[in-house]
Amino acid sequence: MSQGKRLKNAYKGLDAEQFYALDAAVKMVKERATAKFDETVEIAMNLNVDPRKADQIVRGVVSLPNGTGKTVRVAVFAKGDKAEEARAAGAEIVGAEDLMEQVQAGKLDFDRCIATPDMMGLVGRLGKILGPRGLMPNPRLGTVTPNVGEAVKAAKGGQVEFRAEKAGIIHAGVGKASFSEDALLQNVRAFVEAITRAKPSGAKGTYIKRVSLASTMGPGLKVELTSIAG
Repeated sequence: MSQGKRLKNAYKGLDAEQFYALDAAVKMVKERATAKFDETVEIAMNLNVDPRKADQIVRGVVSLPNGTGKTVRVAVFAKGDKAEEARAAGAEIVGAEDLMEQVQAGKLDFDRCIATPDMMGLVGRLGKILGPRGLMPNPRLGTVTPNVGEAVKAAKGGQVEFRAEKAGIIHAGVGKASFSEDALLQNVRAFVEAITRAKPSGAKGTYIKRVSLASTMGPGLKVELTSIAG
């Protein structure tokens, strides 16, 4: 099936202006995920915040109850016993000065970066490389920690980082189209709860303005906010 025809079929029967209950939206997103690969189910949230202001930043992590379905490659800056702990927990790349040199050479074959506190002097030199890619270890996100084993397992087990962009929009993958409807419902609700808990002190009025779901290649569906609470 050509991409144009497939997209046309995916949009068939949909009203772009309609708001759908969460369970109906999940069902429709799954039904319309017809690509030849296992599409990611993505959530987009429009928040009533201005992240340029210090008291309106929305950022954090959430562990999705059913994981993301994505294979996450983890790099860890650590030495000695902590390096061994990271390897034992499943980190693909572990090192110190040697890992710094790899990153400086443009080799960033990883999705998450974790560091022990004593390594931050080294990692700090990589801020201009790791920062723009969202890979800079951060104590608030649990990626600067002496408990590297736990951090690696969390990253691989379905932990998702979130951050509101300058327009107050958050995007994240909350599972795969192959997941059951229940698994996706649980993941979406866990994600929205985490965003709700992360409401900054400077947010005024209606905090969550709009939520939509889509698969990688599928149409976006607006979700009724009242249906998300279950």
